[in-house]
Amino acid sequence: MQPNVETETAAKDTLARRARVRQIKDKLANLVIGFGGVFVIGAIALIFFYLLYEVKPLFDEAEFGQAHTYQAGAPAAWADMDEYNTTGMRLAANGEMQFFKVSDGSVTGRHRLAVPAGVSIVSVQRGAITSGLVGLGLSNGQVIVFSPSYGVAYGANNERAITPELRFPYGEAPLTLDDSGQPALHFALRGGDDSLKVLGLNSGRLVWAEFSEKKAAEAETEEGGMALGLSSAMDEDTGPRTYARSAETAIEYPAKPVHGMVIGQDARWGYVLSGAGDLAVINLRGDGGPTIYQQLSLVPGGSEVTALTALQGNISLLVGDSKGRISQWFLVRDLHSEIDKFTLQKIRSFQLGDAPVTTITPEAKRKGFVAGDAKGRIGYFFTTSERTIGIHQAADTPVRAIAVSGRSEGVYVQSEKGASFWRLHIEHPDISMKSTWGKVWYESYPEAGYTWQSTSGDNTFEGKLSLMPLTFGTLKAAFYAMLLAAPLAVCGAMYTAVFMAPGLRRKVKPAIELMQALPTVILGFLAGLWLAPSIEANLPGIFSLLLITPVVILLCGFAWSQLPREKRTLIPEGWAPVVLILPILLTGWLSFELSRPVEIAFFGGDVRYWLEHSTGLNFDQRNALIVGLTMGFAVIAPIFSIAEDALFAVPRHLTNGSLALGATQWQTLTRVVLPTASPGIFSALMIGFGRAVGETMIVLMATGNTAVMDWNIFEGMRTLSANVAVEMGEAEVGSTHFRVLFLSALVLFVLTFVLNTVAEIVRTRLRKKYGSL
Repeated sequence: MQPNVETETAAKDTLARRARVRQIKDKLANLVIGFGGVFVIGAIALIFFYLLYEVKPLFDEAEFGQAHTYQAGAPAAWADMDEYNTTGMRLAANGEMQFFKVSDGSVTGRHRLAVPAGVSIVSVQRGAITSGLVGLGLSNGQVIVFSPSYGVAYGANNERAITPELRFPYGEAPLTLDDSGQPALHFALRGGDDSLKVLGLNSGRLVWAEFSEKKAAEAETEEGGMALGLSSAMDEDTGPRTYARSAETAIEYPAKPVHGMVIGQDARWGYVLSGAGDLAVINLRGDGGPTIYQQLSLVPGGSEVTALTALQGNISLLVGDSKGRISQWFLVRDLHSEIDKFTLQKIRSFQLGDAPVTTITPEAKRKGFVAGDAKGRIGYFFTTSERTIGIHQAADTPVRAIAVSGRSEGVYVQSEKGASFWRLHIEHPDISMKSTWGKVWYESYPEAGYTWQSTSGDNTFEGKLSLMPLTFGTLKAAFYAMLLAAPLAVCGAMYTAVFMAPGLRRKVKPAIELMQALPTVILGFLAGLWLAPSIEANLPGIFSLLLITPVVILLCGFAWSQLPREKRTLIPEGWAPVVLILPILLTGWLSFELSRPVEIAFFGGDVRYWLEHSTGLNFDQRNALIVGLTMGFAVIAPIFSIAEDALFAVPRHLTNGSLALGATQWQTLTRVVLPTASPGIFSALMIGFGRAVGETMIVLMATGNTAVMDWNIFEGMRTLSANVAVEMGEAEVGSTHFRVLFLSALVLFVLTFVLNTVAEIVRTRLRKKYGSL
């Protein structure tokens, strides 16, 4: 008996030791699994917060506040600053240019302009803000043209020194604009490498004049010298250069008092303001010379235009009126006209206050501007995003001049009784909910719309960063992919789990699941270089295949059902689908062989031409059809695998009970199996949809990456993920473009998270509903 007791004791000890080992293993497994889950959640949270960290600066509040005030003195007619907010220059009414420190306003130098004796400055007109040209109109009808310049040098301790200077690209001496000697109150400048073009008044006539370089011999023989508009400029290589009026064209214009002029982009259009707000649009490149193209009123009755200038790029006009409004206007092409017809239209407006707007100064590198009014208020506005960044009281007297530094980090404000400097810091003024998700009317566009165009070779380019076409493209690609994948995957899962023979199922299921291992970059490569050209060349065959294949399958099923039982028993039960392989292959071959004859017989030999001219559908080689077929192929495998597992996992006692009560296999499938497996099927569809939404390489290589919003299956799209992959490498770190790409990644992240959350909620409810079966 003793040995038995010892054996039992040893056995109990062994069992206890094994139990303790199992408990330790269970605890370790729970700990590892729990840690893994927490790690996954933490990683997702870190990704989310990192995206948020990169996106947050897009919506930071602007810093726009007063930094310095200067003692009252003679008011400046014009002012400018360097891009570092270190040195500035201001023009006194007597023609003296003062250079000053921005920090305290102290004068560091002076330059006396070549204003003739007894002549005064009566107007200051800026050229295009990007050119830096400034014209001073004199009381004798002459014009002095100069541009501010700032030399930058670094000392031994890397200290930056700014040296302001004036440059006279067309000579320091005045150019004669008005031969009658009338004051040059209103004119507009357009500078070039070899000539200066001026829209102005000469002897009461509106003229389009050109001042070109004269050779020394020609300049010496010109009668009247300066009286004929001669001026000299110094060239570092060839010495003095002389400019004189070389051409002048009179423009027929009503005898109205002129109050302002602007030359548009590329000197094609001119704008002349007269009366209280009457504007004439002049075609400076008309076939018969400059002519009036359009006349309109800029303000309603009871108001008058008090300020007129061009936005950066000289495409848009900024119009300030006596009610404190600033409106943006530009020429809009008429889409319904067979010829190029343009109409100047009001696009958007901003409100500075209730006093007349006295001055408007655009930014040099962005589509923003700073305006001042008669009550001393200043405001900073941005056109693309339609944002009012800030409005402040700068003085108690009317604002007469405003200068914005080259980097838009400072604003110099000159009022009638003093001046002040305001610090400005806003990195992304062009971003708002309106510009990213709403319709925006961009310059030179015929209408407002959703547009993505992040870069251009032009430094006056207006960034178009709407996320709507990218989000639309993402959903469009996923929709067409699911349109193909969902029916095939779910129906295939239903047949495989319920009707297919176990032996065949063990071969089919792994084969389909193996499709998930195919790299999507290979699928995208094949789609772009092989599938897209093949479908373009055989478009009727593709649609014939999609339409005829289901019919062939139904006919084969009907023929199979009509065979005698002894014939059908030759093929084991559940293996009948193998018979369909040959008819389907023959149908595909026949569809492609008949594609060209069908195209000739029904579509005039060119189905693309027929689509575009008969149905209005544009055809791109890489389009949504290609994406639907390729990405649908990639998405079929996960949907099929998860749905098939859910269907196969339905308890056998449910299906056996249904069959025992007399239900057919189809009735059992539709009324028992599908409801029970619906949570798993829904999860499969949501996972497949999420996979399609986040897919990158297929849509990158097979869509053409055109950011258009059109459900046309024959046009391409650009998705959020593909856009990030294409443009992130080219975006400057920290730029608006860079951060908007992170914003699109955040949108994709949130979209996927919302889809998964909704899927989990629906799946849980379906499980509760059918879990009691």
